Amino acid sequence: MSMEIKGSYQNDYLNKVQDRWQEKVDEAAKDRENERKPENIPTPEDEYISSGKSGHKPGGLYHMGRDENGSPKVLYDAPRKADKDKKASSDGEPQKSAEQTTTNTDKVDSEIKKLKEKKKQLEQQLKAADDEEKVKELEKKIAQIESGLNQKDNDTYRRQNAFIS
Repeated sequence: MSMEIKGSYQNDYLNKVQDRWQEKVDEAAKDRENERKPENIPTPEDEYISSGKSGHKPGGLYHMGRDENGSPKVLYDAPRKADKDKKASSDGEPQKSAEQTTTNTDKVDSEIKKLKEKKKQLEQQLKAADDEEKVKELEKKIAQIESGLNQKDNDTYRRQNAFIS
């Protein structure tokens, strides 16, 4: 037994789907035409106005200058530096001001000094101690203080814990 399938059913369905799709596309195109802006509203356009015509000085300025080798270079002055343009050197670069800071290591120094004084006190107690347990305990405390001094009594520790103002 053999069956034949006619292509007309598939073509009819395909044609219906395409017709519905085309109707939706046409409706969307009509909607877009209706949504167009009225012609009396002007469209924005960019226009160049030179700084001479505008009447005010721009915030940041680009200008030609020379690099360290004497080659031409484009330099930019930020808006906050615009007031300092009058102080610029002859090569076009603005002058730089030096910032002054102070480093205070008094806190670290006093900490080290306290540790050294405590070590001296413990050594005096060690000399005067009679009990062996007390001697061992004092030697242990002295060893702890010495390790703390070794960690803290150096330039690296002072720099890391210094107060900078």
